[in-house]
Amino acid sequence: MHTPEALAKHYIPYNAKFLGNTEVEAPKGTEVVKDAVRKLKFQRHIKKSEGQKTPKVELQISIYGVKILDPKTKDVQHNCQLHRISFCADDKTDKRIFTFICKDSESNKHLCYVFDSEKCAEEITLTIGQAFDLAYKKFLESGGKDVETRKQIGSLQKRIQELETENSELKKQLQDLEEQLMIAHVPPAGSISMKPQSTDVFDMVPFSPVSPLVPTLASNGCPPPPPTTLPPDIRKDLFGAEPFDPFTCGAADFPPDIQSKLDEMQEGFKMGLTLEGTVFSLDPLDSRC
Repeated sequence: MHTPEALAKHYIPYNAKFLGNTEVEAPKGTEVVKDAVRKLKFQRHIKKSEGQKTPKVELQISIYGVKILDPKTKDVQHNCQLHRISFCADDKTDKRIFTFICKDSESNKHLCYVFDSEKCAEEITLTIGQAFDLAYKKFLESGGKDVETRKQIGSLQKRIQELETENSELKKQLQDLEEQLMIAHVPPAGSISMKPQSTDVFDMVPFSPVSPLVPTLASNGCPPPPPTTLPPDIRKDLFGAEPFDPFTCGAADFPPDIQSKLDEMQEGFKMGLTLEGTVFSLDPLDSRC
């Protein structure tokens, strides 16, 4: 039906409807295939009553196997290698149905694939048979090495795909760690990085009269305001008030009667300093002083 070059170097495409696949007990047999077809047809009727349509697929047949692809995206849904296909037949009672049994590479179970093609069911079955004949001739010519080579290539391709997936996951984890490190080392906006000062056992900065104190940052990240300097002639006590000296107050600071009392006390204090061995107790509240 087809040239050997078309099946060996390329592939023969067909369009069909995919009813699905189901596990079977035996790798071959007409009755085995009939049971699988009845089962998948019943499931398809149920899905059709629920409004689901039978999906369309593209078949690519070559001496290496049968690929089942999405006709629009060309994504491979199933890749059935030819040396794993054990049986292929079309339904004589329903000319649109054809099937083949393939051993799954992962579960080692035999799966029956069922398709619906309105015009090409028998032709597709014969094309798969022709691919078997060509593959068997190549097997005899190579002494069986060709099949073993294809198996090794398939295993290596699967391992390469696993390593690529693992590599992409490791790259993603490394990128996440780098982003976390960058976020941890970025200082907040408006902050000034300063060298921390050494403190004593009481967590206080030691005072040095030679070197001025380094201003520390406030809790909000802003530098503290500069200290206010007062004129040297203005002195204040602990509570911020100027010290009181009753003897240096001017006459206008107190009423005349109080000011006269203070003057008498000041004169008496000066006189008491000239008397030897005499001690005066100056009490402003005592009128006898």
